[in-house]
Amino acid sequence: MSGKRIMDIEVLRAVAVLGVLFHHLQGSLFTDNVPLLEQIHARAQHWWGVDLFFAISGFVIARSLIPALQGCTTRQEYWAQTRNFWLRRVFRLLPSAWLWLALILLACVFLNRSGAFGSVSANLQATLAGVLQYANFRFADSFFHYEYGSSFVYWSLALEEQFYLLFPLLIVLCRKHLVWALLALVAVQIFTVRTPLLMVVRTDALALGVLLAMWSAQPGYQRWRPTFLHRPWAGVSTLIGIGLLLSFMATDRFTLSAYRIGSIAVLSAVLVWIASYNRDYLMPAGAVQRLLGWIGSRSYGIYLIHIPAYLLVRELIFRLQSTGLPSPAGHPIVTLVLAFGLIVLLSELNYRLVEMPMRNRGAALVKRLGTARPAVPSSGATSC
Repeated sequence: MSGKRIMDIEVLRAVAVLGVLFHHLQGSLFTDNVPLLEQIHARAQHWWGVDLFFAISGFVIARSLIPALQGCTTRQEYWAQTRNFWLRRVFRLLPSAWLWLALILLACVFLNRSGAFGSVSANLQATLAGVLQYANFRFADSFFHYEYGSSFVYWSLALEEQFYLLFPLLIVLCRKHLVWALLALVAVQIFTVRTPLLMVVRTDALALGVLLAMWSAQPGYQRWRPTFLHRPWAGVSTLIGIGLLLSFMATDRFTLSAYRIGSIAVLSAVLVWIASYNRDYLMPAGAVQRLLGWIGSRSYGIYLIHIPAYLLVRELIFRLQSTGLPSPAGHPIVTLVLAFGLIVLLSELNYRLVEMPMRNRGAALVKRLGTARPAVPSSGATSC
């Protein structure tokens, strides 16, 4: 499949990150109860955006990595391809992640008169967990037990980065049995009660995304195209309908709660499957698609930035209100405008000044290594 950007995938990234932003409004941006938010959260939860991200990541990574590794004929070629994959991931993800970990820590020390950013000790430990990629395990351990720190969203990044580290090894170990290994991984998780630990190592959506990528390389995949979604509003209605169903399943009103995460993973994979055909089934070309495409392309930065932005707005409002002067600060609408404006500004700066330059450096380094060290077949090497 082509490496060209799929607009429906960008739309799904936008939907996922907007859901996470909305989910974290209560508690991170608003500490007092906002009646409207309380009513919405009682009927719909939006944390499932993380699982949609997992399904997207599994699909996008596997559609390029599996053919590259399965095309290897020597061990040297396999390790070269794996090294290149890891280098691209490092330059794509870590600079922004580490930058915002450092900024959160600085804000905790110097911009924390309100206490919004939490304690220095908790944030130091959270920063270490984020840098060393065990944030998901710390998050599970801290759940309702102790303060995690302001970088708690890094749990999902740690899980994805663990996946990026181990997936190339899984491909070569399982070889022709990779499909069965992934199906077993999904089946076991779907029928397992999720403890806090299992919640932060949930890989069913990732595995389903990988399976979709493998299926998409088969000739018969095109026969399953959902062409009926090209009818006016059919695709958008499907996206809204599945989104509403996911939001309901994420609440306590969903009676089959033991199967909640597995069901959300399957529906997330359905959305990625629709998007994978690159026919604009979910969102037709136009102004809305361009807007969601912009959000989707910046979704990684938005995900990293939204919590520190929320906390910074809380700190700003606290300082304005502590002056005793009349101010509209603290009104929910003003608070939302400030927070979302800050997120848009910071995510755009992050995209232009950090994400794209570092991504290009990673690609240049991989290219330089490829030209500097041409693969020399070894007669004793084993097949990939």
